[in-house]
Amino acid sequence: MDYPKGYLIAVGGAEDKGTDLEKGIMERNKLNFFELGILKSIISLTQKTSPRVEVITTASSIPDEVGDNYKNAFMKLGCNDVAHLRIRNREDASSAENLSRLSACDCIMFSGGNQLRLSSIFGGTEFLDILKRRYQEEPNFAIGGTSAGAMAMSNTMIYEGSASLAHLKGEVKMTTGLGFLQNVIIDTHFDKRGRFNRLAQAVAAQPGAIGIGIGEDTGIVVTKGHSLCAIGSGSVIIIDGKNIEYNNIADIKFGSPISVENIMVHIMSSGDVYNLTTRKYEGREIEIDDAD
Repeated sequence: MDYPKGYLIAVGGAEDKGTDLEKGIMERNKLNFFELGILKSIISLTQKTSPRVEVITTASSIPDEVGDNYKNAFMKLGCNDVAHLRIRNREDASSAENLSRLSACDCIMFSGGNQLRLSSIFGGTEFLDILKRRYQEEPNFAIGGTSAGAMAMSNTMIYEGSASLAHLKGEVKMTTGLGFLQNVIIDTHFDKRGRFNRLAQAVAAQPGAIGIGIGEDTGIVVTKGHSLCAIGSGSVIIIDGKNIEYNNIADIKFGSPISVENIMVHIMSSGDVYNLTTRKYEGREIEIDDAD
């Protein structure tokens, strides 16, 4: 099997952008941002001192503000070649200039917002074809995404679902994502917004898929398309439905509570590794690049 040579970095949202540094808050925050922070991890995967980074704010309703925030954050980390790839519709995604910039960069960063905007604007475009080809064929090419940008990375994508009603059939809405990862469903802001039931229902509906719930200021680095390493300050929750025995979701009416028996859950913190192919927790990894 030809594994992807690039990296995927899915982030649960609210990652450290170095704003505390401007307020002069604690020396420890400097270490967290400059040495241990998620954005630092993303650019380090390119193996370049100052990689060319393109920030895509298509999902956001305030693209210019979000684009400036990321440009400032990456520049604090020594990236002097950071640009805002401002794509608001399918015509923008197909422009020769934007396709050229996509082909020339070392790293793409998808911002948060509305993940349905990502799938509806990029689905079926040459832009997405080029992005997938580069991820598949080019070593050290990095695709990062936070919040909506992370949720859109898989082939199955949650686009709507109230956490308080997620135990009821039909309250979790799913569609097709950008498809960098197969047989995976990603949810973000996982702890803070109480989304366990939301992801559990998604997995119950598709037990062949692995649910990945990512907390804020937390992420996963996916190497070779299947080795997942947790990074950041919080937890990553893996929900595996392969061994589900009883599941009533196909038989009950919409709005009724679901029942699921024998669902498997793993809790990961920074440095823990999980294999999406074998569906096994593999302990801790010191060097992310060496993950299998």
